[in-house]
Amino acid sequence: MKAEERWQARFRASRMTLPSWARQAPNRSIYRSNATGKWEVYAWDRVTGATRQVTDRPKGTAYAAVDPTGQWIYWFADTEGDEFGMWWRQPFTGGPDEPVAPGLPPGQPGGIALSTTGLAAITLAGDGLFRTHLVRDGEPYRLLYEHTEASWVADMSLDGSLIAINHGEYGDFRHPALRVVRPNGDTLGELYDGPGKGVIGLRFAPVVGDRRLLALHERRQRHEPLVWDPVTGEQREIWLKDSGDLDAEWYDDGRGLLILRDDRARSHLHRYDLAGGGLTLIETPHGVIDEAAPRPGGHVEYSWSSASHPPVIRSSAGQVVVPPGGPAAPPSVPVEDLDVEGEGGRIHALISKPETGTAPFPAVFLLHGGPTAHDRDAFSPEVAAWVDAGFAVVRVNYRGSTGYGSAWRDALHGDVGHIELADVAAVRNCVVERGIADPDRLVLAGSAWGGYLTLLGLGTQPDLWACGIAAVPIACHQTSYEDEAESLRAYHRALFGGSPDEHPERYAASSPITYVDQVKSPLLILAGENDTRCPLRQIEKYVAKLAEHGREHEVYTYDAIRGSLVVSERIAQIALQLEFARKHVATH
Repeated sequence: MKAEERWQARFRASRMTLPSWARQAPNRSIYRSNATGKWEVYAWDRVTGATRQVTDRPKGTAYAAVDPTGQWIYWFADTEGDEFGMWWRQPFTGGPDEPVAPGLPPGQPGGIALSTTGLAAITLAGDGLFRTHLVRDGEPYRLLYEHTEASWVADMSLDGSLIAINHGEYGDFRHPALRVVRPNGDTLGELYDGPGKGVIGLRFAPVVGDRRLLALHERRQRHEPLVWDPVTGEQREIWLKDSGDLDAEWYDDGRGLLILRDDRARSHLHRYDLAGGGLTLIETPHGVIDEAAPRPGGHVEYSWSSASHPPVIRSSAGQVVVPPGGPAAPPSVPVEDLDVEGEGGRIHALISKPETGTAPFPAVFLLHGGPTAHDRDAFSPEVAAWVDAGFAVVRVNYRGSTGYGSAWRDALHGDVGHIELADVAAVRNCVVERGIADPDRLVLAGSAWGGYLTLLGLGTQPDLWACGIAAVPIACHQTSYEDEAESLRAYHRALFGGSPDEHPERYAASSPITYVDQVKSPLLILAGENDTRCPLRQIEKYVAKLAEHGREHEVYTYDAIRGSLVVSERIAQIALQLEFARKHVATH
């Protein structure tokens, strides 16, 4: 297979999310798959083995849920991929689509919670407000919660009597508080641990009448599980010896927890027994687990991959749960770990080297988004495409990344953007000194927050990079704030300590447009025309400044938000990026 066919085959290979199932009808599952060339929702009857496609939307479908009784499949329908719309549903066995809450104004999705009684809670953001409404068949929707600061519904108890809402009422969306309310709006309890210590609600116990709520707290500078009864106020903290990024889920009987822990870019699964307090490792292959969930009976299903091995849905019982349809994705190269001492502490980076050619290689520094995310030893068609093209790929889990404790994640205060780039520069110096990368053939690239850092890096570190590729970037924080979705405004306020009107100097100091006159390297910008996260107008202002200063640049726009859910569009974008990099950086 030729190199171009090989990397495109990885994008076209059928992939799917971990199937989720109805709590009281566990043989009724849903998942999302790209089998048709777009990410859509599918229903799977585990008894008959029958599957069927539920949604078919021009730009794909990103959010879906199944109700606890297995009667209904819900999904979020936006307008042309702009993440602004309303929830719809369809019977699990098929039938006409219907709006979940007719007449409810559309908004940006902030979660959906479903009960066995037909009561649903839906959070939507719009017009400067975050609202959670209660919805039930045959009844008018009614407002449960409303605030100007960001909030989202976390879950609802199976009997519909308790609703958990995470909120940023105390001014810090990055470290939310957790409130449990009755359907009439009365507050039963709240957990708020103070500034810099978020409490994130996950799931109520999967047993009717069980009030316990599973959450994550940060009382020891890292995420750890907490089981809370909001009626009695009883809390049980579960102390874990190892740090890292954490998620947790109930076992079906409510007697144990599944702990999914990311540490140094790899994943580990454990069962925690609530009665005895014991923690048991669940054996899984070396790599990354994107999602995991316990099945009735005690075994665990999980979605696994590594940098060299394509994704597969596995079971702790030993078998593959759902074989991928169609040809498998071609494998890629394994990653190597690199630890670099930086001004803020030890920086962990991942390096993927091409199978041909000799060091020092041309290299692309592929910066992750978020910034509250991190790069891992997971299969990435994008990384593999760059490797096949002869580039070493360097990924940096800079300060601001998750997975290395709360202090590392929260280190961006005061010098946003410049802090991350200081870590990127330290890793750059290291790979150059070790002879891994050629200092004259380095590409700075990334999407979303990574795209923002690319623009800022080209302006503040102009001599370090041969060219840059920025996908859906933030180019001007102030203009972005004016146009972006409500949740992103809340995030901006939390990150900068207020709005642009309150701290104009902070927004300006961290904005790439401030340094546009210092850009020297050719630049490719990719932007979504309907993007509400990294809006187009602020990118257009930046591009106008580039042109004013006579800087070499190219711009590509497409009619969806951020990373497209359409496979052919993703392939077109990667092809454009590879072509641009080859034009400005020799690969041999």
